[in-house]
Order: sequence, then C-alpha cells, then structure tokens
Amino acid sequence: MSASNPCLACGVCCTRFRISFYWAEGDDAPGGFVPAALTEKLNHFMRCMKGSNSVNRRCVALEGEVGTAVACTIYHKRPTPCREFPVILECGTPNPRCNELRSEVGLPPLAGPVLPRAA
Repeated sequence: MSASNPCLACGVCCTRFRISFYWAEGDDAPGGFVPAALTEKLNHFMRCMKGSNSVNRRCVALEGEVGTAVACTIYHKRPTPCREFPVILECGTPNPRCNELRSEVGLPPLAGPVLPRAA
C-alpha cells in the first residue's frame, strides 16, 4: 500500500463489517492464505475474521487507531472481501459506501480522484 492511500488513516471498514469468506481461503486448507488462527467458523462453508462477528466489531488483524493511523497486519494474506472493497471506484471517484462509513465516525469524506490511476 502506498503512503498516499487514505486507508492508512482510516480503517473504518474493518470495524463496520463482518468479514466473512469461503472456508478454503484459510491457510489450513490446500492453497489457502488467510491465517486460520485469526478466523472463526460461521458454518460448514464460511469463516469470518475474529473480532468482526461481534457487536463491537473490529477485525483482529487491524492495528492502530481508526481515523488516525492503521494497518492490516495480514495485508498480503487478507481475505477476498477485503481485497474486493475498493476505496476508489474504476472511474476514479471515491466509493460512496466508504464515505458513508467515514461519516459515521466523524471523518471527512474523500474527494476524488484520491489515488493516481493507471493509464
């Protein structure tokens, strides 16, 4: 992640969603990559990140202070939902859902485009 990435000063999405995914993404399955020790079983097919299935949600892999400075301790091994939640849409504008979450905790909305786009 680049130093200009607004996620590094936010982290709200890691405290607002249950981060659930197919069980085989866990590193205890062949080809899996998410540290299984940081997950909990939801049912026979799904897991979630610990801390994201409780009332006061906060993914166990999130470190730092939300809204100030945060980092994902398993960024390169994060589950699919985390990889697929874009802060910036393909058109270069901020994800409206991201700005909704930011407003819930008193953070200003992101103005777009935020990150440089590839040509």
